[in-house]
Amino acid sequence: MKVAFIGGGNMAGAIIGGVLEAGFAAADITVLEINPDRGAELVRQNQVSVYAQAGPWLNSCDVVVMAVKPQQMHEASLAIQSYLAQPLVLSIAAGIRAQAIAGWLGTRRVVRAMPNMPAVIRAGVSAAVAMGEVSAEQKLAADTILSAVGSVIWLEDEAMLDSVTAVSGSGPAYVFYFIEAMQAAARELGFDEAQARMLTLQTFIGAAQLAAISPHPISKLREQVTSKGGTTAAALASLDRDKVSEAVRRALHAAALRARDLGG
Repeated sequence: MKVAFIGGGNMAGAIIGGVLEAGFAAADITVLEINPDRGAELVRQNQVSVYAQAGPWLNSCDVVVMAVKPQQMHEASLAIQSYLAQPLVLSIAAGIRAQAIAGWLGTRRVVRAMPNMPAVIRAGVSAAVAMGEVSAEQKLAADTILSAVGSVIWLEDEAMLDSVTAVSGSGPAYVFYFIEAMQAAARELGFDEAQARMLTLQTFIGAAQLAAISPHPISKLREQVTSKGGTTAAALASLDRDKVSEAVRRALHAAALRARDLGG
């Protein structure tokens, strides 16, 4: 399977690294990247072929991964459209609807996906939606590419990708935000920076791993840590007084609304 990446940014780089680790040949990966420094970095790291502009080299691609920023998608699509021979198009741009991509590229073989930042360490999660003209074989190809950097869920309703953007696409930033706050509190409680970082990060890593393997709901795990009248209960009561749970839910709804706005 020959795969072309349009755009060679961080997410494209993560997916390229993932598919190479999964057994793809570097000779089957090509990248359109206009930044010469980034292009040279991709060649050095992955030994893939990098081009500064679209051309006939795109004709043989089975899958084209649109990995440019949403505001660049229209221009990038028009630049490559005349060189494509009806490949599967896999878009990882937030907000841009499959119908728009299909119109710009002249094909309805489009899969839209929303991966997230942990893809860089092959621990991401992606949600994907395929247009009706995508074959079972092409859907499997998209799944293979996305699975190289983490888990994949398939949805039937494209509108749900706005919610995916809010939950898992933007989600790592929420986690980092909470980590920052906990580290700051740990420093205030007397720990040095290295100690605060270790205590906080290992708490998040351990809690997430436990949640992933436990048969219990998250609420049950929380209750198991919380003794009546104890320290955890005091902390959770403070969070409840500050309506933190409500604030988190409002934040995700705000992100989903913004994703819908970006998609028009």
